[in-house]
Amino acid sequence: MKKYFLVGVLLLAVLLAGCTKKEAQTTTPPTVQLNVAAAASLKDAANELEAIYTKKHPEVKIYYNLAASGTLQHQIEQGAPTDLFISAGVKQMDALAQENLIVADSRQNLLGNQLVLIAGKNSTLKDFNGLTDQTINKVSIGTPETVPAGKYAQDTLTSLKLYNQIQSKLVLAKDVRQVLTYVQTENVDAGLVYRSDTYNVNDIKIIATAPENSHKPIVYPMAIIKASKNQSAARDFANFLASPEAAQIFSKYQFEPLQK
Repeated sequence: MKKYFLVGVLLLAVLLAGCTKKEAQTTTPPTVQLNVAAAASLKDAANELEAIYTKKHPEVKIYYNLAASGTLQHQIEQGAPTDLFISAGVKQMDALAQENLIVADSRQNLLGNQLVLIAGKNSTLKDFNGLTDQTINKVSIGTPETVPAGKYAQDTLTSLKLYNQIQSKLVLAKDVRQVLTYVQTENVDAGLVYRSDTYNVNDIKIIATAPENSHKPIVYPMAIIKASKNQSAARDFANFLASPEAAQIFSKYQFEPLQK
């Protein structure tokens, strides 16, 4: 009896080992690589969304290129491998559309946002007008020519009749996340960033929100790049980003989903 029991245990062990080996063999590595050029302000939300999507689609590997929208636009124009582009400004997407570099029917407005004035958590700054005070020596905004948030900031300050008064105080940053870092490290006294950039950041505070009529609407358009060799996979990922599931994630990070 003992002999038959041992034989049974051995057979079971062999079967289980075979199943484990078969399961390991059926786990396929990623076969599609998606290059996604996205505005720097999307970093945190984009990483969480990538994890959710690739868990459902293990055959896809997503590589993000996160930078200022203007920088990404120029890279795409110069032929940088890109499957999907998510800009923080309409201007950059319009430029690519005019050059026939995007798949026209794939373009959609994905997100909205707000522009906010921030300062260190111990700052005594009260509002935008306080930027002219002698105690405020440096104010950071993104470079208006390449950073949509910087252009919105420039327009806001101009609308509030403050731009000329504080122009000598301005510290231009390569992207909106660098503005946030400058404020966090106290290299500047204040900065203008998106509300989404302030999510879960404890060492700064929001001083004021830019009036809606002080700048053009903040819109994040998304489109597939015409030169992409993975347009089908890029469209599927874009559809996911425009889904109600993704909208919940974007909302958590203080974006305003336009596709619900």
